Amino acid sequence: MYQMTENQLILQDDFFLPFGGKLNKENRWVILANLIPWWKVEGKYAQSFEKSFKGQKAVSVRVALGSLIIQQRLGLSDRETVQQITENPYLQYFIGLPGFQETPPFHPC
Repeated sequence: MYQMTENQLILQDDFFLPFGGKLNKENRWVILANLIPWWKVEGKYAQSFEKSFKGQKAVSVRVALGSLIIQQRLGLSDRETVQQITENPYLQYFIGLPGFQETPPFHPC
């Protein structure tokens, strides 16, 4: 099951950091996040799911594709990708989380 998201773009100034401060607009992950047309990709992604209400809700396209981009660009394993995302606010911003969280956004397996 997949539910379309309303807004895939979170402005870097709106990303919540519990320890204060703001994300650097010149960071490579902030720049890349703003270059990708997430809403266009989401249309194709949503079509790959059945229209049933069975099973667990799928993660958003930004989490799924964003994590894959991180994994490929950094040459990481599945587990290391999740660990890096969990530790890095820029990577969390890149995958579309509204703010920094200390818990993994998904399970690596």
